[in-house]
Amino acid sequence: MKSLKIGRFEGYSVHHFKKDLLSGIIVGIVAIPLAMSFAIASGVKPEYGIYTACIAGILISIFGGSKYQIGGPTGAFVPILLGIVLTYGYENLLIAGLMAGIMLCLMGIFKLGSLIKFIPRPVTVGFTAGIAVIIFTGQIANFLGLTNMTRHEYFIANLKEIVMHIGTTNFYSIVTAIICLIFILLTPKVLPKVPGALVGIVVSTLIATFFFSGQVATIATAYGQIPSTLPDFAIPDITLERIQLLIGPAFVIAMLGGIESLLSAVVADGMTNSKHHSNRELVGQGIANIVTPLFGGIPATGAIARTATNIKTGAVSPMSGIIHGVFVLITLLLLAPYASHIPLASMAPVLMVVAWNMSEQKHFAHIVKLKSGDSLVLIITFLLTVFTSLTLAVEVGLVLAVVLFTKRMSEKLVVTKVLPDHALKHEKVQSHVVHQQHDCPQISIYTIEGPLFFGAATTFEQAIAAPTHQSKVLILRMGKVPFMDSTGETYFGSIIRNFKTQGGTILITGLQDEMKAALQHNGLYDEIGEAHFYPHTGEAINEAFRYLDTNRCIGCKHFAFRECQELSQSKEKRDLIVQ
Repeated sequence: MKSLKIGRFEGYSVHHFKKDLLSGIIVGIVAIPLAMSFAIASGVKPEYGIYTACIAGILISIFGGSKYQIGGPTGAFVPILLGIVLTYGYENLLIAGLMAGIMLCLMGIFKLGSLIKFIPRPVTVGFTAGIAVIIFTGQIANFLGLTNMTRHEYFIANLKEIVMHIGTTNFYSIVTAIICLIFILLTPKVLPKVPGALVGIVVSTLIATFFFSGQVATIATAYGQIPSTLPDFAIPDITLERIQLLIGPAFVIAMLGGIESLLSAVVADGMTNSKHHSNRELVGQGIANIVTPLFGGIPATGAIARTATNIKTGAVSPMSGIIHGVFVLITLLLLAPYASHIPLASMAPVLMVVAWNMSEQKHFAHIVKLKSGDSLVLIITFLLTVFTSLTLAVEVGLVLAVVLFTKRMSEKLVVTKVLPDHALKHEKVQSHVVHQQHDCPQISIYTIEGPLFFGAATTFEQAIAAPTHQSKVLILRMGKVPFMDSTGETYFGSIIRNFKTQGGTILITGLQDEMKAALQHNGLYDEIGEAHFYPHTGEAINEAFRYLDTNRCIGCKHFAFRECQELSQSKEKRDLIVQ
């Protein structure tokens, strides 16, 4: 068979297909228990998780921007989806997922994929750790076998529910859960290539079936038999009222899905030395989330752990993700009746381990130990995720991060008054030579270093406006000003106009091309005058002497410039020297 030469499948051969087949089957085996577990934790039937792993997994591999991405239900969505199910119901969850898919497609079409990377690390670590806590505590009831539990949207309410029903603890459920947990933890050490979750579920299910029959709750007793049929196609009843109601939850799903998928794609890039297409990835995620709800599936995104497994098992193309989806579908058709006997206590340790792995405890501890603004952002995002909602947590986290970034950037702006240092050969301007007895009353020279933006504009104005009100010439050395926003432009323009109103002259030196273009665009370049821009400070100083009031120079003892010695003498003395 000849190699294919079609896009990401260029050079694809039978040998590559064999590698993809193996990795796709292995990832499919890993995905099945996780898909059911995430669905149950999200408040829906386990088969909906399997539908998602199958349909979304195939579509994300076909249309996505990463060769190795494995898509499906993930732990990050659990608290959001559970909240939507409890508040709005399952059918509205499907509509919210479909709307999120449309948003993701639009984000990709308008090339917003690169913007996701600007979400600060403390925010992502904070909400991820918060989600991990919610998932972990959400499985305590199944681990202990508690009965008559009512699920709530918020963390505190669920903890109260556990405490209230602790008396219904089931010894058999605990034993089943512990057996599963032991195999999950030990299998990777003994058989590294065998999925621990699958072994744990199979062994604990067999033990519970033969020794604890009827003593522990199973998928069948809690949710009914898992149907061994293809999912039905149905279009949700979408109305304007529902769209307005669900626009907020849909946006959260879209944002989290975008973040999670692109983070997963970045991890895949690092493992394979490849490069994903971020905007195409968003479109692929969008298509998957538009189609999946039509078959009853829940929102999906890129799964970091499954993507890493895909790469480690030898995947070479998106074909492995497609095979993974097909394998999940075949497994559903053949083994669904057996899956219905899985105890809920066996599913609990799977999600608890997932929660522990996604908590990023090392990164969390490292950022906290920094005791910086990032630490504050992390802790607040984490606490708000756990005790309120992910939506509020991300919003507040981002606002705090922006405020802290603005503060740091404002501190980067340095405005210093300078004069030529006569002790140096080329008389380079320095700030240390400026003092009360050595400061020209008519020529003010300032070095500006850093961005002129809204966070630093006031600092800029205060540093220049008041001290220069008696000056005749203001020289601004702007070679180290990288950019200016509209607020900086306003303050800069105000200083220019006020200084010119009092009869002063503005001279600008060392302006970068980007800044020059910006000043030309906003009209300040013409307002200052093209003749008042100089490449070097020395040229501007020479020009400045043309605008001096020489009468004010008579008797001046500052001697800020070499010319001052002569200018400070009276006209009569200068005439005598000339004679």
